[in-house]
Parts: sequence; structure tokens; C-alpha cells
Amino acid sequence: MRPSGPTPPTGAVPVSLRRDAATMATAVLLRPDLWLTALGELRRMAPPLWWRSSPHLPTPDRRLWEFRMVTAYGRADAAPSRADVVSFLEWCRATAATSPPRPGGLG
Repeated sequence: MRPSGPTPPTGAVPVSLRRDAATMATAVLLRPDLWLTALGELRRMAPPLWWRSSPHLPTPDRRLWEFRMVTAYGRADAAPSRADVVSFLEWCRATAATSPPRPGGLG
């Protein structure tokens, strides 16, 4: 069942993402060993040419963010904890080390 009310534009920053950006940033800032992994994941989740539209930040598409929250927590408005952010980035780093290189060198 779809929630009533207007749907934000596709490129809009999800409310849950804005709300939890400080939590995610703090989790990453406290773990310098994950900084490069976090930047890589941010790059992968950012839509192409993100700088051309407001809010001029590399935030994931609203639909992608909601899909990620539903698959991880069962709700589109879920909030990842600091521990979950760190765990996800550690998993990304571990799997990247064992994955074959991507075509074009885009690791």
C-alpha cells in the first residue's frame, strides 16, 4: 500500500538519509581505516552527474536509499546504526579485496 501525500522528486534527498547523515558520518570519522572504503561506496551510490542537480551533493537516489533500507531493515524509513554502518563498510572492504577487478578499472 502506497502512503498518501505527495511523492518527493526522484533526486530528492531522502528524509531518513538527511536525518541519519550525522550518524553515518560520525561512524566513518571514528574509523580512519574505513575512509577510503566509505568514499568508494559513496561514489557507487551517487547518481551519475550528481553535481548538476540540487542539493549538489553525492547523495543516493531516493528510490535506491529506500530499497537499501527495506532490504536491510524491512522499512523504507529505517535508520542504520553506527555499528551497522561500520559493519557494512568492513564487509565492503573485505569483499573488494577478494573480488576480481571491474572492467575499466572502476573498483
